[in-house]
Amino acid sequence: MRPEKSILGRKMRCGPLCRFLWLWPYLSYIEAVPIRKVQDDTKTLIKTIVTRINDISHTAVSSKQRVAGLDFIPGLHPVLSLSRMDQTLAIYQQILTSLHSRNVVQISNDLENLRDLLHLLASSKSCPLPRARGLESFESLGGVLEASLYSTEVVALSRLQAALQDMLRRLDLSPGC
Repeated sequence: MRPEKSILGRKMRCGPLCRFLWLWPYLSYIEAVPIRKVQDDTKTLIKTIVTRINDISHTAVSSKQRVAGLDFIPGLHPVLSLSRMDQTLAIYQQILTSLHSRNVVQISNDLENLRDLLHLLASSKSCPLPRARGLESFESLGGVLEASLYSTEVVALSRLQAALQDMLRRLDLSPGC
């Protein structure tokens, strides 16, 4: 009679494990949906920022064109990983915040949200993505910014727009860490 209780006990312990294994395909599908949503939200936010830049309607400057004194504003990068995207956005966010222009306040806030979405994408890929810093020697650029606020804003927004459009294309290719 004792062996029967032992067998019965094993069946009860297997029950939750078997139910978990039966639910596994559904649980893995549920996990994949939010990451796709995060990627879609990232793309939508990029498009929104690009539209906001267009609404400001400054004169466009080519991302390849060099403007004297504004070399600290990043251009396009040939290899755009998630960490490089975050680093680039951190620099643009720092530049836009320092401009003290009402035109770019919302764009700067959107960049912060975009960086948060990139961190979610990176964590879904198990990428170690530390919080990127802006420019190391940004304090020394204060004179340049004061002397040419409008030019800095025009060049920064133009290059940011090109960088965001490049990021949008790269997100479809599932960039690495």
